[in-house]
Amino acid sequence: MERFWVIIFDVAVAVGFYLWFSRMVHKKSMQEYILSHLWLLHPNAICYWRAAMALVSYILYFFFGYQNFAMFFFTFAAVLDGVDGVVARSCNLGSKWGEWLDPMCDKLTYIPPLIGFAYAGYLSTKLVWILVIVELIGQFLARHILKLLHSSGAANNFGKIKAIICFALVIFCALLEKNPTIVNIGDEVLVACILLSSASLIFKFVPNRLYADILSTLNFFCGITSLILTHNRQFSWAILIIIMGQLFDLFDGRMAEKHGGTKYGPYLDDIADFVSFGLAPAYVIVKSGGALAWFFGFIFFIGVAYRLIRFISVDKKRTDLPEGVFNGLPSPAGALIVLGAALVVQPTLLWVAATLSVGLMVSHVRFVHFGRVILRQTPKPIFFLVSSTIIITITFILKTKNSEMFGYLVLSSVILYMIVGRKWLARI
Repeated sequence: MERFWVIIFDVAVAVGFYLWFSRMVHKKSMQEYILSHLWLLHPNAICYWRAAMALVSYILYFFFGYQNFAMFFFTFAAVLDGVDGVVARSCNLGSKWGEWLDPMCDKLTYIPPLIGFAYAGYLSTKLVWILVIVELIGQFLARHILKLLHSSGAANNFGKIKAIICFALVIFCALLEKNPTIVNIGDEVLVACILLSSASLIFKFVPNRLYADILSTLNFFCGITSLILTHNRQFSWAILIIIMGQLFDLFDGRMAEKHGGTKYGPYLDDIADFVSFGLAPAYVIVKSGGALAWFFGFIFFIGVAYRLIRFISVDKKRTDLPEGVFNGLPSPAGALIVLGAALVVQPTLLWVAATLSVGLMVSHVRFVHFGRVILRQTPKPIFFLVSSTIIITITFILKTKNSEMFGYLVLSSVILYMIVGRKWLARI
């Protein structure tokens, strides 16, 4: 347990520093100090410092055995990954070199210890080297091609979330070394990192105006895949795939607003939503069994269809609805009620949950848009941290095959959204 408390202390100190610095950097006196000490506090200089700290932590941990000191240096180096961005934005010190340097220093921070833990037997060496190869392709080959195309190679959200998960994975391996009875989810987390790194690489080459359509298409295929998994009674995986579709749906609208889209985008988005949040959850109800399963599955199916049609034909044209406010529970949240309940309750209570979900969706109770309101007002570091925590938690659940825990996690997220969403209405 000593290692656990050491890690807690390190994380608390590092996060405390980040929160303090994030507030101070907006003050004029701090900005003047930064501009007069660029050798120390320029975003690029911070990158160099954190890379050096990561190197020191690696040497201390794997060669000299000063593991507690090493973990402190590593944790602080990881947190500095957020500090350089704060400085760049607050003091207008961003640069093309910084766009390349920031993700490079991320890799220099977490790749060496991951390799070290792999050869110590805590991670798959094969998976670690696959991650290294994908990372190097993204950092050097892809960026060189992007440079020739006069396109930016700055880190995207996939890359940032992956970096935070890799930082967390290093800390987890250090904890695992002293507590071997902990369930080792390292390889599963590595797979998630490889997928995120690959997505980050691929999306660098996608024209901006196609982002939204690609995300909607991925959402659609998530719905189709979920139907197949549900037919084979693999409910946990089917529900996980639908949740992945919800993540794609969360960002397709934002990408359309930011980068534009094609004329087919809105239709593709509506079809994808109907399949992933209407048809797929309805089929989960049907396959869960019970004499009235088909009836309540049909009720849910019709409820989502009505909710989407009302949104497209009526709610979008209303002038009395503030921007970022839904008339009725959004269909992704309604789907989560059913999906979570399917994993933790008997069919009869699942039907009750489905009825409640439909009632909330077709009601006129107002809820805020998670992506356009809550997410936009959430600081990016918090968003990345929460996203990483969710991915790691789901990985643990899948590793332990605890479907009931998964169900409670899904239901808790919906309840939290409804509570926070209702309170957020007062701010609009």
